[in-house]
Amino acid sequence: MLRAQGIVLPDTEYVTPDMDPRQRRGALVLAPPGALSGTWARRFRPASTGFASGWMRLRGVRRRRAADRGFVISDHADWAGLNRAIAETGAHHVHVTHGYTSIFARWLADQGYDAQIVRTEFTGETLDGETLEDEA
Repeated sequence: MLRAQGIVLPDTEYVTPDMDPRQRRGALVLAPPGALSGTWARRFRPASTGFASGWMRLRGVRRRRAADRGFVISDHADWAGLNRAIAETGAHHVHVTHGYTSIFARWLADQGYDAQIVRTEFTGETLDGETLEDEA
């Protein structure tokens, strides 16, 4: 998407089982947090770790994640963006599955939508085991 907008970026490649990480010293490897604790990530050592998340705005998160660097970048849409996306679809029924589901479903119902919470393994937000949402 960035390249399509004319932004020049280095070439990228997927990490494959037959790839020799030693031939890619200094490379930036993007991976989900769960990948850091397994043998997969050890192939890239020595390494410096960074954690990109909206959670980085909270004090002490980078230290608790044992990351060398923290970057405040969220992969979630903002409130206005979610509402705009729903309105633009023309949907009447909205299933809320992640984040502050009870608050968002209540808001959507007040706006005239048939909003339902669908419980999934992603329902609710947690940080280090602490629930940040009151699911009513």
